Amino acid sequence: MGLKQFFYNWIEQYLFFPNPFQRLVSICFFPLTIIYCIIVAYKRNKAKPIDYGIKIISIGNLVVGGTGKTPITIALAKNEKNVAIILRGYGRESKGLYIVSRNGKILESVQNSGDEAQVLARSLPNATVIVCENRIEAILKAKELKIDKIYLDDGYSSHHIKKFDILLRPAKEPTNLFCLPSGGYRETKMMYSFVPLVLQEDKDFQRIVTFKQNGKTIDTLPDNIVLLTAISKPNRLLQYLPQNIKTEFFQDHYNFTQNNITKILQTYKDYYIITTLKDFVKLEQFKIPKIILLDLEIKFLIDIKKKIDD
Repeated sequence: MGLKQFFYNWIEQYLFFPNPFQRLVSICFFPLTIIYCIIVAYKRNKAKPIDYGIKIISIGNLVVGGTGKTPITIALAKNEKNVAIILRGYGRESKGLYIVSRNGKILESVQNSGDEAQVLARSLPNATVIVCENRIEAILKAKELKIDKIYLDDGYSSHHIKKFDILLRPAKEPTNLFCLPSGGYRETKMMYSFVPLVLQEDKDFQRIVTFKQNGKTIDTLPDNIVLLTAISKPNRLLQYLPQNIKTEFFQDHYNFTQNNITKILQTYKDYYIITTLKDFVKLEQFKIPKIILLDLEIKFLIDIKKKIDD
């Protein structure tokens, strides 16, 4: 394991499942956590939700990093028409408002859209995807486009917007219950009790994983594979893969370079590269010959439409 991967693994363990030494470090940061929580509570209580005259559904989480917001959003919006997905577009090389796709027609590159927005645009042929740092500006643009409904990606903390909040809860709850920087919670865990809908993995939904090569599903993975990914909490992918595989982890939303790919292909000459769709939209430009897609879909175990409509 390289130093970079060791660092990512250490931070992930510290935030969510700390060992005794990491717990001690966490306690040292606790005064800063108290200040952080006071600031967050003040902003939340001061905010006055504004009704923008359009149905807005927010998909968010209390813990930092990935809990499946993008695949959940795809699952919710895939059978709907004239809906917009609004997100900030983390990791993009652009700034400001961009309409990434309009009713399935891709209008922007992954460099301008960011990886998650590009995945949403490619996965939702009946939707419009908008990226913008300013959520209000994006909502007004969606209204201008005569959109019927908005899905707000990672919008829980936007308390100034009137919306229906959905919080995603991991199947395996962190043992570190502190907020940042002592732990991995962005707001206190008790906030689960104050939103209209909480979806917990393996209770309310399941992840269905398939492997695809050249667009075709494969049932058996090769023996020589290396996991290449730049997502938050990459170790969560290992449960779907054979034990003791090689891994190359980069920071969340990292934009791969030709040097990165050349070095990896030289290091793993006879290996297949396995990656996520979020990574693939950035990797396809490099024309990697042996690449396998770890494709993730969501299966709801509850009547999700009824839950939202009620």
